[in-house]
Amino acid sequence: MPATKLDAVFSAAESRVRMSWGVSMTDVQWWRGAVIYQIYPRSFLDTDGDGVGDLPGIIERLDYVASLGVDAVWIAPFFKSPMADFGYDIADYRAVDPLFGTLDDFDRLLAKAHALGLKVMIDQVLSHTSAAHAWFRESRQSRDNPKADWYVWADPREDGTAPNNWLSIFGGPAWKWEPRRQQYYLHNFLTEQPDLNFHHPDVRAAMLDNLRFWLDRGVDGFRLDSINFCFHDAQLRDNPPKPKDRRAGRGFSADNPYAYQYHYFNNTRPENLAFLDALRALLDRYPGATTLGEIASEDSLATMAEYTAGHRLHMGYSFELLTDDFSATYIRDTVRTQESKMTEGWPCWAISNHDVERVLSRWGGGRASAALAGQLTAMVCSLRGSVCVYQGEELGLTEAEVPFEALRDPYGIAFWPQFKGRDGCRTPMPWTANAHGGFTRGAPWLPVPQEHLALAVSRQESDDASTLHGFRAFMHWRHAHPALRTGTIRFLDTAEPVLAFVREAPGETLLVAFNLSDAATVVTLPSIRGVQLLHGHGLREGTLDGGHVHLPACGAIFASLAEGNPLG
Repeated sequence: MPATKLDAVFSAAESRVRMSWGVSMTDVQWWRGAVIYQIYPRSFLDTDGDGVGDLPGIIERLDYVASLGVDAVWIAPFFKSPMADFGYDIADYRAVDPLFGTLDDFDRLLAKAHALGLKVMIDQVLSHTSAAHAWFRESRQSRDNPKADWYVWADPREDGTAPNNWLSIFGGPAWKWEPRRQQYYLHNFLTEQPDLNFHHPDVRAAMLDNLRFWLDRGVDGFRLDSINFCFHDAQLRDNPPKPKDRRAGRGFSADNPYAYQYHYFNNTRPENLAFLDALRALLDRYPGATTLGEIASEDSLATMAEYTAGHRLHMGYSFELLTDDFSATYIRDTVRTQESKMTEGWPCWAISNHDVERVLSRWGGGRASAALAGQLTAMVCSLRGSVCVYQGEELGLTEAEVPFEALRDPYGIAFWPQFKGRDGCRTPMPWTANAHGGFTRGAPWLPVPQEHLALAVSRQESDDASTLHGFRAFMHWRHAHPALRTGTIRFLDTAEPVLAFVREAPGETLLVAFNLSDAATVVTLPSIRGVQLLHGHGLREGTLDGGHVHLPACGAIFASLAEGNPLG
């Protein structure tokens, strides 16, 4: 059954259930086509002068976020943590780290966001905890305590070496020796992030209870970090080697041995599907709550399809557009492949986040400009699916150059200088053009680059031609076009550098075309009749001349197609 028909069947069935609960479909499926603004709390706004952003800082700037025209915020981890991986090593899933504030602060944040019409999603890291978590502190003491089997423990091989060849994403073996148990424990990430044993039913129940805690407080959903890492192969089989010509990509530098293997056994195990079913059953008890799974597997698009099929995750989030390849062919082929594989689920796209080089540097290189920044936002927000927008994209921020002595990311410190880590995209938001960008009155945890001060919110607010005003214009314009939020997508086979497609929803069919280069271009499309150019989107606008589409550098057209037009 085609995706559109499946969506209709699912929506009809869900509508009947939700109506019995007195909840409208608009409330329940708000996430379809939503733009979700990612906030990295450490770098958003510091209100107490310690140089680290906090929850009161987010509260203070929620009016700004709402003014952008986005639908929701996704807040990266703010839970109690030793901060070995800056919050992705959680020591208490139900407590706010004092660095960020209090649980009362979070409740105030939630209330204000809802009053402004913003949904709130929070990160949840299910596959591993911090080594400082009470569960792990107990588990590591002996082989017979109540939490002994809550983590992945294994005996050494006869020669004392690790149980198998699994590797950590952060480099080196994924096993750490624990002398108290005379066993190794698994860590797919840092040694300070031991992996939970999801084969244990009590672990699964405890993690679902942690989700319930936040749902009961009123959160609107979860971004599920590394959700395909929950289960490991119970037989601890070795991962097979990957041929040298297949190691490129997936975001790993050439000096990271993680790229040397097919990761068939340390993640993306079939047992995960039943857990996702149970997770969804929990979410279904909270009408309107949603899930967004971060998925990085050997075939991420296929895993997205599998994890969103049936009654599992609401949305899947992959790294496919977080690569260095910026071409119409790559984007078209990636989305087409996803459309062919994900026949039931709903995608969520991103071109930036807290783990990758900022998109204007990655895709723009030396040609970063307000026009390119606006075009990239419009492009990703015009694909079929929901979208995650990372803080600072609305300002056109580029990757910051952070000197080695200022680095905080353990990943970057370990792999310097070939890979400089993730600090360059995590520098503080520039709110004003004065010292530290108005982020803090103290010393910021990462330096604010001088070039970002010229792009500060205060400066862009007073410039009608700024990236910020262009971002707002497009987001508000997009809201008026259902085809861009929930419609189908069909790509047209245009040559580089033009990406063109048709979006269609009941009552609206749109032709969309982007020139992904910094030179004007012309593309010929057949049967352009009954076409009406749409204005007000704020981008550099192309023109139509017979069957020719003239596109300026970093330009675009949005056009309404009449019923019966062959393009539609």
